[in-house]
Amino acid sequence: MAETAVLLHNIRSAHNVGAIFRTADAAGVSKIYLSGYTPTPIDRFGRPRREIGKTALGGELCVAWEYKKSPSSVISRLKTGGWQIVGVEQDPCAIDYREFKMTCPTLFILGNEVRGISKGLRDQCDVLVEIPVHGKKESLNVSVAAGIILFSTLQ
Repeated sequence: MAETAVLLHNIRSAHNVGAIFRTADAAGVSKIYLSGYTPTPIDRFGRPRREIGKTALGGELCVAWEYKKSPSSVISRLKTGGWQIVGVEQDPCAIDYREFKMTCPTLFILGNEVRGISKGLRDQCDVLVEIPVHGKKESLNVSVAAGIILFSTLQ
C-alpha cells in the first residue's frame, strides 16, 4: 500500500480536526498537514488544544503533523517528491471516489466545512474525487468524508 498523507486547509472546527487525527491514525496515515486557519493540536503558546484532544483521543500524538500557512508550499514539495495530489470535493470534474486507485504516495486535501476547497487549490490537484450523496443534504461532515476516503484506500 502506498503512503498516505492528509492536508486540512481552512477547517474551522477543532472537533473536526481532532476526529480526522483519530481516523488518520486508525487508517495508517503518515502525516497531517494543517494550513490556513485550521487549528493545530498545540496552540501558539505551546499548550495542547483541548478541543482537538477531546475528539482525537491521542491520535494527535500518534500522527506526525506540520503547520504551513500556505498549502501551496506543501503541495509543491510533495509533487516534486513524486506524490499524487487528490482533492476531496464536489466538482463537475470529480470522479467517484470508488473509481480512484492509489498507485503512488498520495496526499488527500480536505477543505472548509462550508466552502470546501477553493478553485485555486483544486487547480493544483492531479485529480478530484467526490463521495456521491443521495439525501436532501448536499454533503457530508468533513471528518466523515475523511473517514470514507481514507478507509477506501486501504482496500
